[in-house]
Amino acid sequence: MVRTAVIFANGCEEIEGLSIVDILRRLNIECDMIGLDSLDITGGHNIRFKCDKLISNDLLNYDMVALPGGMGGTQLLASNIDLQNIMKKRFANKKWNAAMCAAPLAFSKFGLLKQANYTCYPGFEKNISRENPQATFVDDLTVIDNKNKLITSRGPATAMSFAYAIAQTLQCKTAEIESNMLYTYLLKKSRD
Repeated sequence: MVRTAVIFANGCEEIEGLSIVDILRRLNIECDMIGLDSLDITGGHNIRFKCDKLISNDLLNYDMVALPGGMGGTQLLASNIDLQNIMKKRFANKKWNAAMCAAPLAFSKFGLLKQANYTCYPGFEKNISRENPQATFVDDLTVIDNKNKLITSRGPATAMSFAYAIAQTLQCKTAEIESNMLYTYLLKKSRD
């Protein structure tokens, strides 16, 4: 069975993290909500929720680990040594990892973006390129770097695109749920 995890820290962008959990669970993909240092999380917009577990070395066994953005949450994720060590091991073991909005800044600090194709919240690529001059910023909703097993995305409005990319990378068909959730309708209307 495919296992996924979303890592939450206080100050996270709620829509980004919870959209991933919601969509993956709708697709019957196991998705654990993992608290950085507490099960009780208060997001950047004062939405409170409870995680299933705390970070541990068990994260090494997940097929995909995703980090939502939000500057407050990202700063906590990026400064957590335990998470940094786990993510470095996951990367070395060629496990899939995903981050969106501000969270690619944590990936940058962890050394995961050294030669990767990535995207992030507009403007943050300047900080990332200073730390990772070999990394290539791509101006797209969601970027999948198969070589480095990384998925990145832009910000709150791209949360669904990000979640579907995660599911598709895990070999899950998403067309029906994209239609049922009116995602395909939204994309069609935005092109009209």
